[in-house]
Amino acid sequence: MLRQCVLCPRNCRVDRRAGERGFCGAPADPVVASAGPHFGEEPCLVGRGGSGTIFLAGCNLRCVFCQNFDISHAIVGEAMGPPQVARLMLALESRGCENINFVTPTHVAPALAEAIVLARGRGLRVPVVWNCGGYESVEVLRGLEGLVEIYMPDFKFACRESADRYCGAPDYPERAREALREMHRQVGDLRVEDGVARRGLLVRHLVMPGGLAETRQVLEFLASLSLRTRVNVMGQYRLAGLVLRPEGGRGWAAIARRPTPDEVAEARRLAIGLGLRLAE
Repeated sequence: MLRQCVLCPRNCRVDRRAGERGFCGAPADPVVASAGPHFGEEPCLVGRGGSGTIFLAGCNLRCVFCQNFDISHAIVGEAMGPPQVARLMLALESRGCENINFVTPTHVAPALAEAIVLARGRGLRVPVVWNCGGYESVEVLRGLEGLVEIYMPDFKFACRESADRYCGAPDYPERAREALREMHRQVGDLRVEDGVARRGLLVRHLVMPGGLAETRQVLEFLASLSLRTRVNVMGQYRLAGLVLRPEGGRGWAAIARRPTPDEVAEARRLAIGLGLRLAE
């Protein structure tokens, strides 16, 4: 899949094994931008020891408003092969982390899958979290079955127009729905024991300014997937990335403000009204 890269729906078909770069800009092996216990994730991921986050450089979405713009739109950090990533995973577990949380892993899935196998063989016991943007290949997800305990995708956009405008992926809504169905098939609803997530699907949805109509569509899909779907309706959108640049005003004026408290509150009321379970 790397020789004619089809790891995500962009299907760039570049030979990443030969050093070619596609939309994500990443080499075949992961570039780790940072790693360590993270206490700012959802409480069920943090527990007592924190979530063992491994931030990967590059991204297959590269949203114009990305709050991790410095590492998603550039390749910065330490290149690591699967054995090095496996050692990092075991080191995070030894520090008391409740899980291993791969942040933006889609574009380096083969190397991470190998790292998971190596780490499990060396005694890793905590769950693996696949913390992704939702723009996934179902074929790749099927290859991860049995390796990932917790899927934590974003579901960003319900409309092709928004997805095209903000991340150049007009097929995002369809691909995200397919991906979430596959994730749910593999791991089911989120299971939490003693306050800590052990297995299942946890979805994030960022409330966008003026975006309540799309939020409703996203939440309605999640309710159709399962009324026990755990969703974090997030209100922390802020101006970041390309939206901050002067030239950004042309196409992104609609998101050049933060969502109002009323918009965030209404989004959460929508989720509760549909019977969904909030994770915050």
